[in-house]
This record gives sequence, structure tokens and C-alpha cells, in this order.
Amino acid sequence: MVGYQRYQKNQVEGAGPLGLVLLSYEVMYKSLAQARLAIQAKDISAEAHHVSRALESIIELSMSLDMEQGADVAVNLAHLYAYMAKRLGEGLCSGSTDSVDEVLGLATSLREGWLKLDEQQRGATGPTTSVASAKLAPPKSSPYVDQATSLLIAYAG
Repeated sequence: MVGYQRYQKNQVEGAGPLGLVLLSYEVMYKSLAQARLAIQAKDISAEAHHVSRALESIIELSMSLDMEQGADVAVNLAHLYAYMAKRLGEGLCSGSTDSVDEVLGLATSLREGWLKLDEQQRGATGPTTSVASAKLAPPKSSPYVDQATSLLIAYAG
């Protein structure tokens, strides 16, 4: 197992339920940023790959919802995740970044909410090592990595 894969495995295994949600958002966030760059470069294959990864994250988030404990919030998130997946499907290979931009905006807002919840929980239980405060490892090499990293920083700010 190479260092990057070991790092990813340790991140997943060491994360609690909220940490896993945040990891899913990070994967979605990076994938959407890279999909956006692929669309701009007119690289349909890369666009499809990155949109597919973002959809996998959306499905993972959807499957992790606890409809009993989450009540209305879980139902609303399920509807929102379905909408996000639909928008990505509609925009796939259209040559436009509109749907990716819309989903990226929604994902950014949702991620910020989960980060606030993580901060509140850490404040109540004292300092812990959390996914939200951990530095992310660089993504696997691709022609879009440097541009995607810049885009992620811009969206996070």
C-alpha cells in the first residue's frame, strides 16, 4: 500500500460518523471542481469520471441518512441529494458548467453546515483530531489537480 492510500485508509478508519460525512463532502467537492475544469477543457472523458465520483459521494451521503432519527432534516437532505444527482445527470456532457456550479454551490453550503456542527460537537467534548481540522492529502495526479486546488481554495474562502 502506497503512502497516499495508507493515509486515506487511516482517515476513513479513524473518522466517526460525522467525520465520514465530511470526508464524503471533500470527495464530492474535489470531484466537482475537477469536473468543472474538465468541462472548460472540453475533456468529456475526464468530466464523466469526475461527475461519476461526485455522484458516488452523493449516493454515499444519501445512504447514510437516518430517516428515523433525522426526521424532517433527513427527508429534506434526501430530496436535496436527489436534486443534486439529477442536476449532474442533466448537465453531463452538455459543455456547460451550469449544473456543476449549482451543485458545487449547494455542496459548499451543506459542507459549511456540517463543519459548524463538527465545531460545536468538538467544543462540547473538548479538542479532538477531526477530519474538518485535518489537512487533506493532495489528490491523485491529473492534468487538473493544480487548477482544481486553486478552485477549491477560492470556493472555501
